Amino acid sequence: MDNFPIINLEKLNGVERANTMGMIKDACENWGFFELVNHGIPHEVMDTVEKLTKGHYKKCMEQRFKELVASKGLEAVQAEVTDLDWESTFFLRHLPVSNISDVPDLDDEYREVMRDFAKRLEKLAEELLDLLCENLGLEKGYLKKGFYGTKGPNFGSKVSNYPPCPKPHLIKGLRAHTDAGGIVLLFQDDKVSGLQLLKDDQWIDVPPMRHSIVVNLGDQLEVITNGKYKSVMHRVIAQTNGTRMSLASFYNPGSDAVIHTAPTLVEKAADESKQVYPKFLFDDYMKLYAGLKFQAKETRFEAMKAMEADQVKVDPIASA
Repeated sequence: MDNFPIINLEKLNGVERANTMGMIKDACENWGFFELVNHGIPHEVMDTVEKLTKGHYKKCMEQRFKELVASKGLEAVQAEVTDLDWESTFFLRHLPVSNISDVPDLDDEYREVMRDFAKRLEKLAEELLDLLCENLGLEKGYLKKGFYGTKGPNFGSKVSNYPPCPKPHLIKGLRAHTDAGGIVLLFQDDKVSGLQLLKDDQWIDVPPMRHSIVVNLGDQLEVITNGKYKSVMHRVIAQTNGTRMSLASFYNPGSDAVIHTAPTLVEKAADESKQVYPKFLFDDYMKLYAGLKFQAKETRFEAMKAMEADQVKVDPIASA
């Protein structure tokens, strides 16, 4: 098995740029995941985010999680649990409108630190999208523009903690899925592992590294690239020792963004079926995803294709 791709972004600025771009291309085509070092976010910022996130969990969420576990009898389960995850989470929305001021239980320092961290992640996500454009032969800004909609992209963070689990063979930290959106930037615990991706029918550990940012591609990038880049199934395995912190930030299309394959990436072939992905509103996809998150993405793509076909049938009547 090849080594998990770890990319030093500083090398984009020197003689190793071409090699580094090749590593990013290979990671997008063959892994759907890669890990960034020297990504430009100061280590002291990440240390503060980690300290405050772990402190917030201990103070505000740990007891609630214990009560939830007790109420559902999860510590005594004898069969595999398939309808819930062993995680404690809350969500922060950054764009188009932030809700950080409205989320309960966050102290002022934590709110300010998370606002700053989100701005840095937003900048990094947009830089990465342009690197993907360069590798794909798309004009600079194509992906950002495609994500924009009328109000800009959706950008938010899922803050998760995965406490010690007595039966990790029966309860997943997070069940296997692909991410619905665009590009995901993950700041994960460097001491407690658990994140895995599916490659060549094998589950591969995503290595925990201090001060790294793990990047993975969502379903929308698979559609836009006509399958050249693919979203990949991944999961979190609960651990018996240690609480794993995970801060996943999702840079997604705007709700009314129209998602479709980039015309220049449609294979020029007599067989028109080569363009296999549907065209749809991102909001429609997200409504579907809400109920089908833990099913294969192909199920969702087929449902969106059927919806697209129905719209094509209706439109001529509407315009008559």
